[in-house]
Amino acid sequence: MKPGKIHFLTLLGIGALLGSSVVAQPFASSAHRQPADVTGIVAKTETDPPDDAVLFAAPSLLNLHFPSAVRLVKLTLHNEQRDWVDISFRYSPRPQDDYEWELPQLDPAIYYTADWAILVANDRLVRGSFSFSFGQDAQRPSVIKAEEEALLLQRYGDPTIQYVPPPRTDIIINQDPPQYDPPFTIDLDETSTNNNDN
Repeated sequence: MKPGKIHFLTLLGIGALLGSSVVAQPFASSAHRQPADVTGIVAKTETDPPDDAVLFAAPSLLNLHFPSAVRLVKLTLHNEQRDWVDISFRYSPRPQDDYEWELPQLDPAIYYTADWAILVANDRLVRGSFSFSFGQDAQRPSVIKAEEEALLLQRYGDPTIQYVPPPRTDIIINQDPPQYDPPFTIDLDETSTNNNDN
C-alpha cells in the first residue's frame, strides 16, 4: 500500500473517532451496589450470618428470614474472587418467610458474599446480599471492600471509570496431547524451517 494512502486512511480513522461520541459508564462506588429497594424488604430481612459479620469459624448454615412470605428465586454464595460455592439451591414455588440451607465445608477466604433474589407481590423482583468472614485473622467485609475501592481509585484515578477485574485463568502445562490456539502454532518439522531459510 502506498504511503499517501496509509496517511489518508489514518486521518479518516482519526476523524471518525473524533466525530463519534464516547459515553462512559457512571461511576459505581461499589461493585456490590444494588438498586434502591422501594419495598423495604431488604432492610427488614434478617440473615444468619448477619451482614458484615466476623465469625470465629465457618458457618454450617445460611438462614434468611423475610418479613412476609416470599418466593426465593435465587441464592448463591461466592468468595471475594467470585469463586462460586455449590449450596444446592433449588427453586420452590411455595412462598415462605424463612429459608435455611446447609453449607458444605467452606475453604478459607477473605470473605464470602451471599446474593439472593425474591419475587414479591405483582411479581416484583427484589435483590439483596450479605457478606461475612471467618477465621482468626478475619476482618469485616465492608472494611476490605472499602480498601479495594480506595486502591482502585488510587490506581485508576478517574472516578467515572469502573474497573472490572479480568476473569481468572488457568494455565495448563504439559497438556497431552499438546494443543495450540490459533493463530499461535508451532511447526516442528525441520524441512519447513530449512525451506524458510533459503
